[in-house]
Amino acid sequence: MAATMSSVVGLANSSLSGFSSAKKTSLSSDFMRSPVTARNPLRVAKASGGRVTCFQRDWLRRDLNVIGFGLIGWLAPSSVPAINGKSLTGLFFESIGTELSHFPTGPALTSQFWLWLVCWHLGLFLCLTFGQIGFKGRTEDYFSK
Repeated sequence: MAATMSSVVGLANSSLSGFSSAKKTSLSSDFMRSPVTARNPLRVAKASGGRVTCFQRDWLRRDLNVIGFGLIGWLAPSSVPAINGKSLTGLFFESIGTELSHFPTGPALTSQFWLWLVCWHLGLFLCLTFGQIGFKGRTEDYFSK
């Protein structure tokens, strides 16, 4: 007979039995609710002149001096004949010619072309990256601080 009762004995009139239809329970609280409405800073009027931008307009701060000096700065050392009397640039361009000789067919995975391609471009990109850091750091007085 006690098992047919719908509420737990002792909690019939307490607020913990909250399943009564007379009172609706709210699961939100003022502690969790922010008093200030969250706004997207990209949607705020006149925040960026009416345009939605995440970065500065010229975030790369591109300079052709860096590209020119970086390319020259990589071509000079990569043209030194240090690998069995041949240069890295020479080996890379020679492998390009070899692969173009059988044009419709691409280079095999075991071809030396891939090694020279990765090494040459890795050196070029490192030289360009360090050139950008050094050139822009010097023009913005980053290293003098």
